[in-house]
Amino acid sequence: MSLKNLIFIGLATLNITFSLAQSSKTNADFWNNVRFGGSIGLGFTNNGFNGSIAPSAIYQFNEQFASGASLSFNYAKFDEDKLLAYGGSVLSLYNPIPQIQLSAEFEQLRINRTIATQTIDIEDNYWVPAFFIGAGYSNSNVTLGLRYDLLYDDNKSIYGNALMPFVRVYF
Repeated sequence: MSLKNLIFIGLATLNITFSLAQSSKTNADFWNNVRFGGSIGLGFTNNGFNGSIAPSAIYQFNEQFASGASLSFNYAKFDEDKLLAYGGSVLSLYNPIPQIQLSAEFEQLRINRTIATQTIDIEDNYWVPAFFIGAGYSNSNVTLGLRYDLLYDDNKSIYGNALMPFVRVYF
């Protein structure tokens, strides 16, 4: 799947979310279906660590489908290299049954990277996309699961590897 296709899917999801939100009968009906929360994530490798927090808001279309947007803040350390990242994402959640949650999320992060060498530290700043698919066990407000980054790049990603556990909470 190309980057253009992934961007198109993310923008289409966001467009559908806002289009359907505009069709609410009243403003109160819209806000009754908005849920706030987010996720936290931890990743570990042999010589590294990644931690993330992502506050978000979703619109609950029905008992099975929700979509929304999220902000992301990440920190990672691999050997002597340090990375700080921030950005945003659009996400869609689908519950085929109440206990199972499937998810898709397109994330765009700005990476501020410091590479330590024996003589100097090298600064490297760039943008990197991630496209996660995930599955988890849900008990109404809390979902525990795993997600996989289809665009994972070992040289640029802030994540320790493509597979990452998550905890997602919405109220």
